Amino acid sequence: MKLWRSPLAWTFLASVALLLGVGGWLLTDPATSRSDALKTGGLAGGAIVALYALWLNDRRRQVEERRQEIERQRHELESQRAEQDRERVADERFAKAVELLGHAADQVRVGALHALAGLARSRPEYTQTVLDVLCSYLRRPFQHPRYKDASEQEGPDEERELTVRLTAQRLVVGLLPLASDASAESFNLDLTGATLEYFDLSKRRIGDLWLRYASLYSSTNLSGAVFTGKAYFTGAGTGSGRLIGMFRCKGARFEGHAWFSGTGFAELADFTNTTFAGPTTFKDAKFARDADFQGVKVLDSLDLRRASFSGQTDLRFAALPDAVSLYNTRVRAEKEIRLPAGWDVEELRDGDARIVAKAG
Repeated sequence: MKLWRSPLAWTFLASVALLLGVGGWLLTDPATSRSDALKTGGLAGGAIVALYALWLNDRRRQVEERRQEIERQRHELESQRAEQDRERVADERFAKAVELLGHAADQVRVGALHALAGLARSRPEYTQTVLDVLCSYLRRPFQHPRYKDASEQEGPDEERELTVRLTAQRLVVGLLPLASDASAESFNLDLTGATLEYFDLSKRRIGDLWLRYASLYSSTNLSGAVFTGKAYFTGAGTGSGRLIGMFRCKGARFEGHAWFSGTGFAELADFTNTTFAGPTTFKDAKFARDADFQGVKVLDSLDLRRASFSGQTDLRFAALPDAVSLYNTRVRAEKEIRLPAGWDVEELRDGDARIVAKAG
């Protein structure tokens, strides 16, 4: 840098010039002593130097701020690059795991299922996608020999596939938040037409649930679950499987539609103390054994048209809406039937009876 371009040189020259100028001007005044003139000139020159120091300090501050801004932008770029790398690795893991679900070896399929669940835990934004894949696997056609004949011996291939499917069910449940966590996101499950055994959603929070035409073997447990969306069990059926196909739904809460149209309950159906906050229907549902609705609250509408109760039946609801449909709702006259106030049983032929609302 040339000397005449240096701000320091110009500051020095300006300071000297001001010192000489002010000092010389004051010396022309007889009332001013030489020492006072030099002091005043020195103060004027020093002021120039102080102004330069302030300017220099401001420049340093600006440079430091720019440096920090550049450092922040560099850090953001590195973070974005690292996040992109993590997303790329996650996408590759996801694609590889999905590919391995079609592997012939059952242990490889189990490993792929665990890889998907691990991905959902480390990358929460993948949770719904992973649940969709797990549900898709459970929707694959599957038939175990024991589902048709309890005495029939299971084959090794069916047993291995059942193990894989039970693993998928457990992983689905493990990815769902607890029902007590009201702030948690609700995830949807599409299990339309799925074959499920020992399906347990108890004390879990679920968004929309589709179990249309699903086959529910052994026991199904929804007790304490919260369904924040719509729940569809249309045409689903519980079977004997390896154990009795009980359907337990005690203390659950359905905040939206609860559709049990045409659902078949092969064994005990226990809805004790469950709350149905939205429109609810059991139209054409068949209860082959006992049914317990004691303490159930229905807050919207209830449709029991053509529902059939073949075992001991307890319909002592804790709360009922004004809109209740009871057309041709059948029970067995020889069984113990407990009804809410305002309902009665009208006997028909062949041991059948139907539930009717009392006149007045």
